[in-house]
Formats: sequence, C-alpha cells, structure tokens
Amino acid sequence: MPPDLTAAVSDIQQRRSTAVDALARSQAAAALPVNRHTFIRRFAGTQAVAACVDAQAAAGLPLPPLAGLAVSIKDLFDVAGHPTTGASRALADARPAARDCTAVSRLRAAGAALVGHTNLTEFAFSGVGINPHHGTPLNAATAALDAQPRIPGGSTSGGATSVASGAAWAALGSDTGGSIRIPAALQGLVGFKNTARLTPLDGAIPLSTSLDTASAITRSVRDAVLLHEILSARRVVLAQRPVSALTLAVPGGAFLDGLDGAVASAFERSLATLGRAGARLHEIALPEVDELAAINAAGGLPAAESWAWHRSLLATREADYDPRVALRIRRGERISAADYIAVLNARAGWIARMTPRLAPFDALLSPTVPMLAPPVAELASDDAFFATNARLLRNPSVVNMLDGCALSLPCQRAGEMPVGLMVWSSALRDDTVLDASLAIERALQDAEAA
Repeated sequence: MPPDLTAAVSDIQQRRSTAVDALARSQAAAALPVNRHTFIRRFAGTQAVAACVDAQAAAGLPLPPLAGLAVSIKDLFDVAGHPTTGASRALADARPAARDCTAVSRLRAAGAALVGHTNLTEFAFSGVGINPHHGTPLNAATAALDAQPRIPGGSTSGGATSVASGAAWAALGSDTGGSIRIPAALQGLVGFKNTARLTPLDGAIPLSTSLDTASAITRSVRDAVLLHEILSARRVVLAQRPVSALTLAVPGGAFLDGLDGAVASAFERSLATLGRAGARLHEIALPEVDELAAINAAGGLPAAESWAWHRSLLATREADYDPRVALRIRRGERISAADYIAVLNARAGWIARMTPRLAPFDALLSPTVPMLAPPVAELASDDAFFATNARLLRNPSVVNMLDGCALSLPCQRAGEMPVGLMVWSSALRDDTVLDASLAIERALQDAEAA
C-alpha cells in the first residue's frame, strides 16, 4: 500500500492501481480487530464511487483530487441519509441528516469514498478518546509495539485509528483544544488545525463555537495540504523553502514542563536535526501563555458555549451522557453572561499581544503533547482521567485560544512510541506553517534514513 493518499492517487492516475482495489484494502483493514470500536456506523455506496473513478481513469479523463479513496467522517458532521449522534446515547434517536454539511459536501465533490462515521469522545469533550457508550477505539500505532491497550487520543479518536490502521486515507475531524493534533501525535500521524474561519462548520455539532475547527488527520504533510485545500476551498501557496531558509522559535516555560523522557528525547533530537540542516532556531520566552489559566479559570469558552447547546438536552437525557462529559459541560451553568463576555474580551486582548510576538518567525516548535499514550487501564479513576486530559490539552489548546494554526507531525524513530512535533503560528499563517512543515518532515525523514 502506498505510504500516503497523494501516492495512492498518483498510482490510480497512472493506472498502476485501481480505486476499487484500494477501497477493498481499506475495507479489509476496517474489518480487523483493531477497528472494532472505530466506527459508529458504516456508509453504503462507496464501491460505486470507486468504480466511477476507475471508469474515468480508463477513459483518460481527469480524476477528482481524492480519486475514490476512503475517507472517514467524525460523528459530529452531517452526512446525508445518516444520523449525527456525537457518539452519544443522548442522540441515539436523532433523525437522518437531510443534506451533507459543507465540509462533507466538499470531500464528496473531491471524489472521496465516504466510508463511515467514526467514534469519538462523546460530543468531542476531552483529549483522551475514551467512550463508555461505544467502546474506546484502539491506538492502532501502539498496538503494533506494545501489548497494553493505550488511549487513542481524542476527541477524534476513531478518525485517527481509521487512518493509522489503513481503514481510511484521511479523516475529517474537529479541533477545539487539540482534538485533531492529540490523536495524530499519539498514533504517529499528521494532524493539521487550520485557522478556524477557513473551514465552514455548518451542519456540525458544536463544542465551542469560538474555538471549533474542522480539519483533517492524514498520513503525511503533503496529504494535509491537499485536504486543507479541499476543505477550505482555497489554494495553498507554497514557497517550497528548504529547512535552511526557516527561522523557527522554540518557546520554553509551560510548553516544556513535565515531558515524558521519550518525548523530551524525540523533541531534542528533532531540534538538533533541524539545526544541523541549517534552520535558525531561537529559544524564546512566552510569559503570556501563563495568563491563560486565569482567563479560563471558570471553565473558559468550551464550558460556557457547550452549556448553551446542551442545556435542553441535559434536562431530559443527562442519564444518557458520559458523566465525565456532563460534569465538564455543567461548569458552564455557573458562568454568567458578564463573565462570558469578559473571557471573550480577555482572549481578544491576549491575541492582540501574542500575535506580534510570533511575527518574526516562520513558525514555532513545541511537543504536541508532553506524554506518550498511557494505557487505558491507568485512567479508570476520575482523578487520573482529568489529570491526563489536562496534560494532553495543555500545549495544543494554546493555539486554539490564539485563533492560530498548527500541524502535528511524527518525530519519533522507527520502532519507538509515537511522539508529535507541533509546528504552529498565529491566525491566517496556514500556508507558511504548511510550507515549514513540509521542509521539517523532509529533514526528519532524511535524518532517519541516513
């Protein structure tokens, strides 16, 4: 199987493979034990999409960008003819969607074979990925290295597992505080969180309307570029600069606190590799990040905005919620309108002060998360669960508060547990972050191959 979607599309275009065969391999992977909790529901009609692409290829016609390849959809996004349930029993009786949401419509128009709604943390409210209703998706990357079932990362847990296992070439997900980048980091994948305003969120169950982002998990940075172009309906402008042309900042402080030894080692090794390749690395302080704890002390935007959406449903169906999710949503019940407006204003001021601090650099580099994927069994208690969730969200959530963009790419050596390197910046610098990520990915791969 080609290593990424872009290579698979090329094989179909050049008639070295067919979309029907590629889909059959994805379906076979979806049937493996590692995927027993990956999907909430599977979609019909995928074979017809692949067969249509093969007919176009045989006729010498141009192929759609995704060439009939398997793409999974997080169960937050409307797909015509199917219910959208947020992986919750509270919406088990939801009616089928009348139409695709815009993000799904764009994937379908690009030739994706939409293979199913994937599992997630209920209503996307945690970075861990555990779901008590439908089972927790397995971490497909660590399953090949370790006998212990480890967390998949959340909230786009099933989406990441679908890509890591070969059941899909890309996964549509959402990112409110790291929900694309966390599972990508823990499963050795690429996860891109674009500037939120660039992708439509209509037809998606919201978590935090101020922070939610629709984006994708892929197997490579070039696939991330392709999926972003489709989902945002815009062309990415790449300078195709080498690493030696990049000026990169490495913020200290909270971003580097409490790193697992394996994460610290992989991160330091990556910085050394980039430095040897000629990147200009600058260690900087970002004390502004320490202000976020006070800004979000009452629960922040996710609590307030999720409470606004869920309060009626909680009034009648709270027994059907994951108690840990209901607890976090109910924090919003105690946030007054004045407090909510104060958080919005504080965030705006914080962004205004942060943005010029990042402007001199092409991107910033941080560990995506400070830890390896822990065994699921270690998170049985609420104390362990919430402590782990806070650690996972700490670094990536900074970018959501910044209204910025970020990409997580794997930086571990072959045979090691997955570790993510986060390349990030402020709003609307998506093309620069993607361009830098392509160069960084290439430099790390070249060093690994040497």
